[in-house]
Amino acid sequence: MPPSTASASASASVSASAAASSPATALGDARIITAAEFEFHAVAGADSTARTTVATPVSPAAGATHVTLHVVRIAAGESYSPEQSAAEENTAVIFSGTGTAAVGDLALPVERGAAAYAPTGRALTLTADGRGLTAYVWRTPLADAPVGSDPVLHSSLWDDTTQLRGFGGTGQVDAAERRATMNFVFWPGNGSSRLCLHCGIQQPGETFNVHLHPDSDEAFIAFEGVGQMYLRDRWIDVSAGDVLYAAPGVLHGARNPHTGPTARRFVTCGGPSPFDPALYSAAGYSSQVR
Repeated sequence: MPPSTASASASASVSASAAASSPATALGDARIITAAEFEFHAVAGADSTARTTVATPVSPAAGATHVTLHVVRIAAGESYSPEQSAAEENTAVIFSGTGTAAVGDLALPVERGAAAYAPTGRALTLTADGRGLTAYVWRTPLADAPVGSDPVLHSSLWDDTTQLRGFGGTGQVDAAERRATMNFVFWPGNGSSRLCLHCGIQQPGETFNVHLHPDSDEAFIAFEGVGQMYLRDRWIDVSAGDVLYAAPGVLHGARNPHTGPTARRFVTCGGPSPFDPALYSAAGYSSQVR
């Protein structure tokens, strides 16, 4: 998904209300949506000169229970903020391009792999520089979740401060021996109330073992490389930009089946919403919101 090629002289503030005029594609209880299937639309309510577009592969309108996932192509010089951002939780991952991510009044430069978390009460605003910017944005209402006292607002998929290693899955499918590592980017231990953002790094031959979340929607993406995602009862080939959705109770996982001298890592990111305490317990951490 290349960044927008719109002129750098364009300048518009875009609010992400429902952009699609066509009905959302039904997710059922689980679906992989390839990047080629994304349907981009102008953002509803935007200035007529704005060139920013948004696709919404996962949403309650399509059948998700807890989470909405947008893919946003922000044109050069334009800004994007999810409608009602300050009344919900948002996480964002930069897929390509450069610009800034503001959480409330704290704005930092961002590039590919950068991540931002906007807790309830602080709006998320992404602004593209002259190259344009493509971001994946997760949204969920706060509901009755506790509010973090001092949440981390800016991070990176490559932050390995807190990790889950050696995860064996939840037992429904035999676990692979070569096990991937997961970075906890935004999670209860650094102040995330309901949303989370994890980054799975599957080196050649490694698997993040098959598991399920009893009470959570899962929405995660293939961020880098080529690999496979497990969904329901089989492994499916995916590549960077593709999205997996799994309803509560649906088995899913990720693996890099490629080995040999030309094999490269396969990176995924996203997470269950609301967060699943079992993942933190498996890593030896508390799921109490800090």
